[in-house]
Amino acid sequence: MATYTRSIELDAPPAAVWAWHLRPGALARLTPPFESSEVLGSGGVTDGARVTVRAEVMPWVDSIWTMEHYDVRPPEQFRDRMLRGPFDRWEHLHTFAALGPGRTRATDEITWELPLGALGALGDGIVRARIDRMFRYRHVTLAADLAEQARAEGRRLRVAVTGASGLLGRQLVPFLTTGGHQITPLVRGTPAAGEVRWDPKRPWDASALDGYDAVIHLAGESIAGGRWTAERKARIRSSRVEGTSSLVTALATLPHPPRTLISASAMGIYGDRGDELLSESSTTGSDFLAEVARGWEDATELLGKRGTRLVHLRFGVMLSPAGGALARMLPPMLAGAGGRLGSGKQWMSWLALDDAIYLVHRALLDDRYRGAINAVTPSPATNSDFTETLGGVVRRPTLFPVPEFALKLLFGEMAIGTILASQRLAPTRLQELGFEWKYPTLEGALRHLLGKA
Repeated sequence: MATYTRSIELDAPPAAVWAWHLRPGALARLTPPFESSEVLGSGGVTDGARVTVRAEVMPWVDSIWTMEHYDVRPPEQFRDRMLRGPFDRWEHLHTFAALGPGRTRATDEITWELPLGALGALGDGIVRARIDRMFRYRHVTLAADLAEQARAEGRRLRVAVTGASGLLGRQLVPFLTTGGHQITPLVRGTPAAGEVRWDPKRPWDASALDGYDAVIHLAGESIAGGRWTAERKARIRSSRVEGTSSLVTALATLPHPPRTLISASAMGIYGDRGDELLSESSTTGSDFLAEVARGWEDATELLGKRGTRLVHLRFGVMLSPAGGALARMLPPMLAGAGGRLGSGKQWMSWLALDDAIYLVHRALLDDRYRGAINAVTPSPATNSDFTETLGGVVRRPTLFPVPEFALKLLFGEMAIGTILASQRLAPTRLQELGFEWKYPTLEGALRHLLGKA
């Protein structure tokens, strides 16, 4: 039998930390993006309640874990024991001890036994290293989330979200629910309990959203899923421009439309600009993505005329190994076949996923956030620098560049508009607003996201 223990001191009282763990989304927020896992079901934190998770126990080998909560003593502790899974025994003790006014020591203690004593001390060492990597991430995320959520000062908002199943939405919704906000996903299919159906192509009934504090609009067709055929470009444009128009038209008919609309936009609005440093006041571009992004932002104006505060977050490359550009770059990099793309001189403006979440949260709470905002860090990187930094973090060579002609041959216009485009953004408005990035440097962001701290 082996044991692992790790503690962290939090600037929140035990009751607040306990409440955070009880709310929907807590386990999703604590699951590292570098772990291939999915929460399949959760019954809350009460004696006898169960949690089911699909998790990767080794590359390409998944296992279903069923855990049962017991010895639940609010707000001091609860335990989990494995009923089904890959170990002979697995128990997890969570404790929350008061350190003084408004402070808590949270401790995780894991006890396990490998089946048949697999590999003895060597096997336990491998498990211990993986657990340590996971709980380092969990504790950093818990502390950061609690600190950010304290900014709400007890305010509980009613917020609707489109694109809740996308890369940002999958983590933004759990962050907001653990903060105590009421979140209503807007879905295009048959709605489940707590969801509302919307239609991005035709009129729909938004009456259930009357009086909501905010709507966060993240839905849109992926721009990087393959070559831009005429049909695909039409879908990209329609999903953003017509979809936003459908959403805004429905919301504008409400007796009490939302006070705030936070709508995703993209750095592609500036076009390919070489080394030029681009602020929110810079001119926009003239290519396909710039035209789409302008239409995307303009489609919100009808709701602005009803008095809704409009926020357009012009996101750069959003970093997470769970999806997007970083997820596509990792497999060849880990295989030792990574290298710069094209000349490597093109600028990549980026933002860690957690900073994107905290930015949306600030925009919900602070009325000074309005209009176009470059949602990036102050430290853009060239593709060469990004590639070398990623290679250093994962300890792999970067000796295999992909020539520009090959990218154009494979992806056509999509490569020109995304992979090879150079966009060096300055987060001028965020700096004026005093936004603090949790992960302002590329190496620090990658180490956190990949569990390489």
